[in-house]
Amino acid sequence: MGRGRQKAKATRQAREMKYFSPQTDLTALQRELRGSEQSSPLREPVEETVDEGEDDYSAYVDKYVDDYDEDYRR
Repeated sequence: MGRGRQKAKATRQAREMKYFSPQTDLTALQRELRGSEQSSPLREPVEETVDEGEDDYSAYVDKYVDDYDEDYRR
C-alpha cells in the first residue's frame, strides 16, 4: 500500500473511532456508580505464601539493606 492510501486509511479509522458512540446503558452505569451495601467484595484478600520450592528472600533483606542503600545514593 502506498503512503497516500495508508494515510487515508489511518485518517478514516481515526475519524470512525472519534465519532463512534456505542449505546450506553445509563441505568447500569448509575447502579455501578451508586453501589450498594448488599454487594460483596469482588475479591478476597490473598495471603502470600512461600512454597517450599521457592526461596524466601526476607532473610537476606536485613543483611544486605545497607549495601542496597549505598549503591543507589551515588
